Amino acid sequence: MHDLLVRGGTVLDGTGGPARRADVAVSAGRIVEVGGIAGARAVREIDAAGRYVMPGFIDTHVHGDAAVFDPRVQLAALRQGVTTFVLGQDGVSYAPAGAETLRYVERYFAPVNGSHPGLDGGTVPVAELLDTYDRRVPLNTVYLLPHGTIRHGVMGTARRAPDAGELAAMLAEVERGLSEGAAGLSTGLEYVPGAYADAREIAALCAPVGAAGLPYVTHMRGYEADAVRAMAEVLEIARAGRVAPHVSHYHGPKDELAGLVDGARAEGVDLTFDSYPYLRGSSTLTLVTLPSWLPIADLDATLDALARRDVRERLEAEWFAHRAEVWPRVTLSHVPADGFRWAEGMTLPDAAARMGKGPGEFCCDLLVATRLEAGCVFMQPPTNSEESVRALLRHPAQMAGSDAVYQGGHPHPRGWGAFARLLGRHVRELGDWTWEQAAVHLAGRAADRFRLRDRGRIEAGRAADLVVLDPATVTDRSTYENPRVLAEGVEHVVVNGVPVLDDGVLRQANPGRVLRPA
Repeated sequence: MHDLLVRGGTVLDGTGGPARRADVAVSAGRIVEVGGIAGARAVREIDAAGRYVMPGFIDTHVHGDAAVFDPRVQLAALRQGVTTFVLGQDGVSYAPAGAETLRYVERYFAPVNGSHPGLDGGTVPVAELLDTYDRRVPLNTVYLLPHGTIRHGVMGTARRAPDAGELAAMLAEVERGLSEGAAGLSTGLEYVPGAYADAREIAALCAPVGAAGLPYVTHMRGYEADAVRAMAEVLEIARAGRVAPHVSHYHGPKDELAGLVDGARAEGVDLTFDSYPYLRGSSTLTLVTLPSWLPIADLDATLDALARRDVRERLEAEWFAHRAEVWPRVTLSHVPADGFRWAEGMTLPDAAARMGKGPGEFCCDLLVATRLEAGCVFMQPPTNSEESVRALLRHPAQMAGSDAVYQGGHPHPRGWGAFARLLGRHVRELGDWTWEQAAVHLAGRAADRFRLRDRGRIEAGRAADLVVLDPATVTDRSTYENPRVLAEGVEHVVVNGVPVLDDGVLRQANPGRVLRPA
């Protein structure tokens, strides 16, 4: 008698091997048999006739560090077949952090990560943060050590290289975090204070990561026109730190970007990347609209500066006057100020016009009113074309990441649709992947990259993270105009042997585990 039997489906096992008709038997949270299991019985059966059975999808880049506790977010992910979130992205998250650093990262990255509901504001070691997720949500979680958080804990917002003692202190935090279950190191080199680090600092911190066989995951120091220079730094860090690099949300001109990856891999660098199927991104409004000469890392000093007439005059003359091409590409997604919430979902010029102001002046007013906690969705430059997205998806080093940001009243639709869009549009309609390849891009390759040895494949002995979907109907429904619409076509999801989605409905079960590298 098995705990669960998924009967009569077509199994795509995550290895890239051919689809086959098979039953999947589960007991004690693990797959015990895959094949024709005649006469088998189970406490619970799922009829998968006419459906595909795939390994649970791994979202390799998602800002669910706090949002994963929200049942609406859980449902949004599960309705796409996502069973695992990789957290700690872009070098900013909640641990390891003392009280001051925790206050800083929660405030600075509020438009992206929000506020974790289970932390009391004191010191947070990695182990304690991981305990807040284990068996407390229906999704599995993986955690990357956030370099910016570690740097702030040792150096505050200092805009300089660390001295020997500071570097040793940061290195000790990396080693401790790895021992407590982290699966790599992340950087956000366009966010502060991570932007203040050079390649030498990062490579030194990557040494124990590489020695453990884990990746260095990076939001590079620029994309699109800056991709060549940024990738050169990634490879410098990889070689000096003896670490395998993974580039976050890779996007830009297809021939140049694919060539950079191919060149690195030809030289023996084990480079991978994640990407999502959209032509717009999402971030903090400060990153998209303010120049680096403002004291961005010092949040209160930046607020004071934006309130000063002389600073605003300088911004208008030296910066805003040259941003006319940027303003129409920015849509406000998260505006946590009562007097400005009406602007969510509007482009920056339209919202400014409603107030009878120019975009720059209105942006300053909004940032002051929200205490810099505003977020936005923005159109990428035209070099990030549909052809580029498709070319990167087809690359053998690619894996899927939504880069989902769940904050605000009008967020990017990718948190509700990225994985379903990959299946419905890019597999079924466009043929960018076969269904067998999709199981590799969405699950198998990510499990290998983060050393999740019992995930990513449907094989006896592996953990039972399973997705049952209708290949004819799976699709995304979220749009830029209406982003919080659930995907369709994923009918059943099993996490660690426990059904968490039944006929598209979220069950009250929290079998999600913290997944540590093995």
